[in-house]
Amino acid sequence: MTSNNSNATGMCRPANLPRARVASAAIITCFLFGCSAPPPPAAAPAAPVSVVSVQRKSMPDLVTAVGTVEAINSVAVKSLVDGQLLESEVKDGDEVKAGQLLFKIDPRPAQAALAQTDAALAKDVAARELAKAQVDRYRPVATKGFISADQMQQYVTAFEAAAASVKVDQANVAAAKLTLGYTDIYAPFAGRAGRILVQPGNLVKANDTNALLVINQIAPIFVNFAVPGAYVERVRAAQAKGALGVQARFDQGAGAGTQTPQSGVVAFVDNAVDPATNTVKLRANFANAGETLWPGQFVNISLTLSTDADAIVVPDAAVKAGPNGSYVFVVKPDHRAEQRSVIAARSVGGETVIEKGLSAGETVVINGQSRLADGTAVRIADAKPAADGATGADADAATRK
Repeated sequence: MTSNNSNATGMCRPANLPRARVASAAIITCFLFGCSAPPPPAAAPAAPVSVVSVQRKSMPDLVTAVGTVEAINSVAVKSLVDGQLLESEVKDGDEVKAGQLLFKIDPRPAQAALAQTDAALAKDVAARELAKAQVDRYRPVATKGFISADQMQQYVTAFEAAAASVKVDQANVAAAKLTLGYTDIYAPFAGRAGRILVQPGNLVKANDTNALLVINQIAPIFVNFAVPGAYVERVRAAQAKGALGVQARFDQGAGAGTQTPQSGVVAFVDNAVDPATNTVKLRANFANAGETLWPGQFVNISLTLSTDADAIVVPDAAVKAGPNGSYVFVVKPDHRAEQRSVIAARSVGGETVIEKGLSAGETVVINGQSRLADGTAVRIADAKPAADGATGADADAATRK
């Protein structure tokens, strides 16, 4: 039995020997390298952003639309007499003045007709004077009874007929003079001439369907546009307080950026809403002193209904759209971002009017929002504001520049 125990003991030593060595190695390792918990992860770096301060300023309440430029006065110049066109005193595209001579039509036929009416008038005037002399001569005789009343009445009737013939001739002379006057065609108002449509030497007809040229009045000028029918009450209420200001801008394109917006006033509001489009038509009057507006052009119209003198304003780039509405990132004094919901009233000229959610003087992020979450540490970078609508990678790229 003793030998068995010793054998059992001998068999256990080789099994326990490796475990002892492992424990010893662990103790030695702890002394050599130290036993401690793993180090905490490094803090995330602050996100670079570009910021602006929330402003309080005067902002207009605008209604935008697309308008069409229309000449206040436009006339198709036509001849009122038949004849040959002798001269054209105006050239294509000339600026004409009111009463300026434009065309000359051969006056000889009209002059001959006037001479005939003058001759007929002179003849009938002589006949009237003769009839009047007879009446003056025979009236005393008829009073004494030396001629019959019937014969006297004949003298009076002859005189009245001669006098009527003179009036007819006078009317014919006036008509002939008027026709002769139509051989010279004058501009009815000041404006810009179009292309000459009939050249000298051609025969023209009175009131022909083809005009000689078209004149448009350029200054002042109208712009017609339409706004949604829902704005009728607001437009009328604003118009009751005074003249409504309007600005006309051209679409962005070649040369559009160098043109100054034109200012005008609303001259007309239609008396009904178009049921087909649910819009009401308006017309604005522009001085157009520099003739920037041209008939037939399309322009962008901004109608000012009112002005908010104390509005909270941020750049459009600061306001983002989320699933729960608009929001901005506000930089707190501890340099951490706070995502805050806001109510945007309107956008005017690249700036958004905030109805609720911000106060003047607060700092909002305009670039780098894609890197932020509520509570993210931020680092204000000296970067130019991104273009309107820049988000995500575009905004980050603009921030890193």
